Amino acid sequence: MSAQVSQRYTDKVASDATTFVSKRPPMAERLFKSKAIEKEIKRVKAILKGNPRLAWMFENCYPNTLETTVHYRVKDGDDDTFVYTGDIPAMWQRDSGAQVWPYVRLVNEDPQLKKMLRGVILREFKNTNIDRYANAFNDGPTGGEWQSDNTAMKPEVHERKYEIDSECYPIRLAYEYWKVSGDASIFGEAWLQAIENTLLTFHEQQRKEGMGPYHFLRVTDRAYDTVGWGGYGAPVKPCGLIVSTFRPSDDATIFQFLIPSNFMAVSSLRKAAEILNVVNHKPELAKQCNDLADEVEAALKKYAVYDHPKYGKIYALEVDGFGNHLLADDANVPSLLGMGYLGDVSLDDPIYQNTLRFVWSEDNPWFFRGKAGEGIGGPHIGYNMAWPMSIMMKLFVSKDDQEIAKYMKMLMHTDAGTGFMHESFDVNDPNHYTRPWFAWQNGLFGELVIKLIADGKAPLLNSLK
Repeated sequence: MSAQVSQRYTDKVASDATTFVSKRPPMAERLFKSKAIEKEIKRVKAILKGNPRLAWMFENCYPNTLETTVHYRVKDGDDDTFVYTGDIPAMWQRDSGAQVWPYVRLVNEDPQLKKMLRGVILREFKNTNIDRYANAFNDGPTGGEWQSDNTAMKPEVHERKYEIDSECYPIRLAYEYWKVSGDASIFGEAWLQAIENTLLTFHEQQRKEGMGPYHFLRVTDRAYDTVGWGGYGAPVKPCGLIVSTFRPSDDATIFQFLIPSNFMAVSSLRKAAEILNVVNHKPELAKQCNDLADEVEAALKKYAVYDHPKYGKIYALEVDGFGNHLLADDANVPSLLGMGYLGDVSLDDPIYQNTLRFVWSEDNPWFFRGKAGEGIGGPHIGYNMAWPMSIMMKLFVSKDDQEIAKYMKMLMHTDAGTGFMHESFDVNDPNHYTRPWFAWQNGLFGELVIKLIADGKAPLLNSLK
């Protein structure tokens, strides 16, 4: 970008932040339109009339996934929706499930929105069945930059980093869609095959009968983008927990039993079991899900907890079954902080409450505090780069008005005047940020605002400057 163009952009951002000009794409350029979403935007903006900046940011962020990343069509006679992450034209199982999550509550108010969400769920099942170890997919057999990775790549796969949550987020989305809409039509043969593939993957990655078929090596100068020990990761002692070779950040784990993802596996398997019993009438398959959930849950109680000298009993981020613990938290969800948001632990769980105090402190090596803000980051971006996602996770589980006010103001004023959430920002200079177009964080911000209003916090939000 030339100096002149850069200055014009800076001036425009400053102007828009002052006059609150909408950053939504022009109507003709929006990939997907929903009357229910427009109605919700109008409702929330009217409630936030005392805080025009927050209302502006909400309107920019909440529909961002729909308008810029959703590619809906009918394929093979059924709904099919391919969802970009934003500035990367690939579909992550985790991100796509999270990106459309804030719209599920409105599914009964808009038939087209319902069809779009059905399409996302069916596409996610299809992706799982293409490659149960992949985390991100292409829109067709187009190949791409990571085809040279030393793993069993397919041209439909964008990236093949095995992460537990790639199996969990589709179940979470499908279950919620079913509960809200009552539509069980999504639970057909692709669903049954996806669940069998998920069970097979999780059993393999308990490592009870060897290493399993998955390995991953990449030629790179970035340590967290490849996997040691010949591509199989550091040794683990089989104990009932499930290996996750990579974190939700797409960074390789150090100790491969990733605790937040194992918690999400437990809740996801129980949701799958309910669907299999009620909808599919498959009690044997449901029992396999519940049995595995019971085993992982028992192992979590035995291996996931660390007795910290300052905080008491807390959950570790990663363990290996040999007694080693990684005491930290990453910004990406599932995270230790995010387990309460996902519903994978009770907010009243005393170990979780101790963990919250640990992760939001400088005793967490991946927590950063500076002149402009604070939050959890991680090795994916590096030093002093906090993720707004971590601030939002803190707010989702907070019941303290002073805390809500403090961190909502932080989110409002670390956007570099753009009106959008970013992947991360420098805690000393929010004008230094990564990924200007990251739909997951935008949608999450919209979801948070709606949640706080539902919790009776509108007067508080309107008081923020």
